[in-house]
Amino acid sequence: MNNFSFYNPTKILFGEGQIANIGNEIPENARVMLAYGGGSIKNNGVYQQIIDAIGNRIVCEFSGIEANPEFETLCRAADEVNAHKVDFILAAGGGSVVDGVKFIAAAANFAGDRWEILTKGGKGIESAIAFGSVLTLPATGSEMNSGSVVTRAEYKAKLPFGSPLVFPQFSVLDPTTTYTLPIRQVINGVIDPFTHVMEQYLTYPVGAHLQDRLAEAILQTLIDIGPEALAQPENYEIRANIMWCATMALNGLIGVGVPQDWSTHMIGHELTALYGLDHAQTLAVVLPANLRVRKAEKLAKLSQYAERVWGITEGSDDEKAEAAIAKTEEFFRNLGAGTRIEDYDLEPTVIDTIIKQLESHGMVKLGENKDVTPEVSRKILEAALR
Repeated sequence: MNNFSFYNPTKILFGEGQIANIGNEIPENARVMLAYGGGSIKNNGVYQQIIDAIGNRIVCEFSGIEANPEFETLCRAADEVNAHKVDFILAAGGGSVVDGVKFIAAAANFAGDRWEILTKGGKGIESAIAFGSVLTLPATGSEMNSGSVVTRAEYKAKLPFGSPLVFPQFSVLDPTTTYTLPIRQVINGVIDPFTHVMEQYLTYPVGAHLQDRLAEAILQTLIDIGPEALAQPENYEIRANIMWCATMALNGLIGVGVPQDWSTHMIGHELTALYGLDHAQTLAVVLPANLRVRKAEKLAKLSQYAERVWGITEGSDDEKAEAAIAKTEEFFRNLGAGTRIEDYDLEPTVIDTIIKQLESHGMVKLGENKDVTPEVSRKILEAALR
């Protein structure tokens, strides 16, 4: 197992009715901004629960944070934070809203060009406004980590950043807030955490036995109950487990002491930025192709994944690996996600554009061994065509 330093200060309030307790987590004299997306929180009752819980603290609201939070939108929000002297932000919505609030929290105090928060991966962040979250769409894990991804449409860029200063102080996870999610978002909420786990688990062995078993448990749980989340939208037990899987997939615990990949995410980000695919849709396209192209270097863990997660024990390591990749792709398709570029009405010519974008964003040495060059990324995209 590799050396590691683990830190996660986010307090989780899990379960039905926990929104009512957020007043205990926000300073009584705080000047609060409530930030959210398109207004679904007003339709599902979350907005009113929040208002009731924090009483007269709110001094302003900011709505309209996009599904892929947009740089310009977030900069306007950061300006409003300063104009209203906000000292606590409450994010209410899915992972995109939480991601957006992380940027807002950092950008409000940022002395330089805010674009550098993204181009430098968060390295220049020296302070951030305190914030918490009320999660209504489990998928990204942003409610319990210090990472974020922001889009800048004018540059067709979707870039990640992170800082220990942008951990949420608390996050409320009430499974009942997910009952009314559209089917597409439920599908995304299974595929996204599944792939988060794979990026940390499916690399090469380093003797981190506990991390492996924790990762496999999350994968198996998602495989077992993911389809049930579609069939039983108001089953509290299923929704609760999906929600906790999504949080555990990316709160740092399973990733300590192990090599991590993330090339599927970086390639997928370009598909979203260029062509508007949902984040999880891009993962469903890229992951199986990535595993096939890089099967040889991942063979030991692929064989382990086949045996422990899918119960595939017959055949050579290569045969087990191929069968596990096929099972993964079948799982995504059975959920209702396309796993080929052509499933989203895109032509083969998009590959050239995606490669140029990867190069322009410096994504030329990806993967756990930094050997996913633009040439390898091209092979992955070609394998994902049809």
